[in-house]
Amino acid sequence: MLARPPLRLLRATAFAVVCAGLSALAHIAGGGSFSAPHLAGGVVLAFCAAVPLTGRERTLAAILPVLGGLQVVLHFMLGGAAAHVAHAAHHHAAGGIPGLGMTAAHAWAAALTALWLARGERALWSLLRRLAVRLRVLVAVHAWAPADLPQVPCRAPEPATLRALVLCRHSVTRRGPPFVRVNLSRPHPA
Repeated sequence: MLARPPLRLLRATAFAVVCAGLSALAHIAGGGSFSAPHLAGGVVLAFCAAVPLTGRERTLAAILPVLGGLQVVLHFMLGGAAAHVAHAAHHHAAGGIPGLGMTAAHAWAAALTALWLARGERALWSLLRRLAVRLRVLVAVHAWAPADLPQVPCRAPEPATLRALVLCRHSVTRRGPPFVRVNLSRPHPA
């Protein structure tokens, strides 16, 4: 099953906001700071990276490397060149290379985001597959239902499932002895 453009854009937007948001939180937790324009650029970058991947269901193994790479890029984007010089002491390295705390914060953000998005992917695609099957059944039953069969009202006030509703709606009761018409107006020959 492939995703249509509206769903793809929605999924890419969710991915970008979650990825950049958790990256910003991890950046602050690791002792860094960032500017709003850099965060906005990070959201756009994450969105652009996500759009080509939203055509079908993705697993944790596919999501985690993309998030890991984005965390590295977002680290440098969120800090900006001037901010890297200002908080180089937090990194314990020259040139803005992240230190252990910052690396741990970004790794935590990438792992948490990947796990969360993979579970969301599994739930979303499971729901879409179930809806597709249900819609096909409804269309097929409605299109091929014979019009000349009598409709028997459903005995249950509320069917428990969609399948029960479809089956009950189109059921024909044929239990009991065969139907025999008896003409009472003529006398029976003796």
